Amino acid sequence: MDAAAQRKQLIEQLQGTEEWDLVIIGGGITGAGILLRAAQRGLKALLVEQQDFAWGTSSRSSKMVHGGLRYLVNGDFALTRESVRERELLIKQLPGLVEPMSYLYAHYRWRWIERLGLHLILKLYDLFAGRVTHSGLTADQTRTLMPGIRDTDLVAGTRFEDAVTDDARLVLRTLDEACRLGAVAINYVQVTQLLHRDGKVCGVEMTDRLEDRTLVVDARCTVNACGTWVDRLWGESGGKENGKQHRIRPLRGSHIVIPGDRLPIGTALALPHPEDGRNVFIFPWEQTTVIGTTDLDHDQPMEQEPVITRAELDYLLAALRHQFPDLALEETEILSTWSGVRPVISEKPGLSPSDEKREHEIWSEPGLVSVGGGKLTTFRVIADQVLERIAAQGLLPALKSDSVAMFKREPTPPLPTGVDSGSWCRLLGRYGARLREWWSPDCDPGRVGNTPTLWCELGWAARAQSVVHLDDLLLRRTRIGVQLPRGGEAWLPRIKQLCQPALGWSDEQWSAEEARYLEIIDRYYSLPEVKGG
Repeated sequence: MDAAAQRKQLIEQLQGTEEWDLVIIGGGITGAGILLRAAQRGLKALLVEQQDFAWGTSSRSSKMVHGGLRYLVNGDFALTRESVRERELLIKQLPGLVEPMSYLYAHYRWRWIERLGLHLILKLYDLFAGRVTHSGLTADQTRTLMPGIRDTDLVAGTRFEDAVTDDARLVLRTLDEACRLGAVAINYVQVTQLLHRDGKVCGVEMTDRLEDRTLVVDARCTVNACGTWVDRLWGESGGKENGKQHRIRPLRGSHIVIPGDRLPIGTALALPHPEDGRNVFIFPWEQTTVIGTTDLDHDQPMEQEPVITRAELDYLLAALRHQFPDLALEETEILSTWSGVRPVISEKPGLSPSDEKREHEIWSEPGLVSVGGGKLTTFRVIADQVLERIAAQGLLPALKSDSVAMFKREPTPPLPTGVDSGSWCRLLGRYGARLREWWSPDCDPGRVGNTPTLWCELGWAARAQSVVHLDDLLLRRTRIGVQLPRGGEAWLPRIKQLCQPALGWSDEQWSAEEARYLEIIDRYYSLPEVKGG
């Protein structure tokens, strides 16, 4: 059965269900987490996403699973403690997908207060984690750990630990776990309106964007987890609860990606930007080196994919060149860019973007629960609190938040011939129990270019992971679209040979998808000049 036939089967299942316990709108990490927690409690749950899964912020984050040191600086102790504990759970439950990453902060002469303050903050950070992860370094140790770092007035360094992930694959792993338990998740289905009966939300009307047809489903409760689009389905409350008006402030964060061998680092570097003192990170990710992020009000149309601006590119390059003065990186060496929009709940007018808190908010009206804000790291906590709010309405049975672990750590299968232990751990983290279903001795263990993605992953994703467009496959099921020059254009002929049969596409459709994909790469994942900006 090809991808199109599988999707048709899901649509039929959606229409054939008389009433769902829960309909979740939004296929990012928040919606995915709610779907999994609902499925783990035996609820009949459906998730719909107007674009592709993880199309928005959840594939365009900074990839960090972290407590957030700046939250401690801002006095957000509860959020930091919660985030650090969630980080520890994810590292334990998802090895190969959520991995510890060492961070370095370099200290320079005349900034001893900063050094002392960081030491005190990290002691609290480690207290929340229940283990010691930070240590002091001499100037020579700092140079050894970060070759090429700016040497003038360098006096010491501090090393600490957080974690890194592939954010889109984390969403997909979460959705897959939910679907294995009986939940349903469908992409490219857009909710157009909430349905009401007897003073409460009782379901949704939707459009299947591929077939241009209307679908109607009934639900005991609906969850609005649309991220930056959450205010488009406020419901009758208009986003107000107990006199408080929730306001979404879309904030853009942009990144640039360079080849890993151009700046080969094994540790993330945190540094204050030389212009405004904001923390910027330079970190290794999937055989590349990433520089990010910015933090600006997003003034681009929400209907379009966000793009990096010339000013943002210059800002990030200024940080890189300041910290690595001898690198001499040319803009033509940049592999890709990406920009994501954070759905921040604004606390009050007049705050700078970086001063806005990253806490989530949940509000409700009869039959509808909405959630906005929050962090990638705390998606389990958000999901449990949403379900608790639903139970409080009397729509679903009372639920215990921590009754079930979010992810069951899978035993490692025997290492196949031709695959190294690191790649095998990576595959197990990304696919969990599904790996046993599709891995065979016939799988091609070769890598796509110099990325960590194996050719056999592309084939599996095309067959079984709800791929509708080519960018679904190359930007979210795998990440080679941001890890290879011009989205991996040079590898497209082989990708076509491998994936076209599984997708059920004609040659004409493949050509159209390829042209569409390269336009997306040029407009939204390249340098501003290429995108006409």
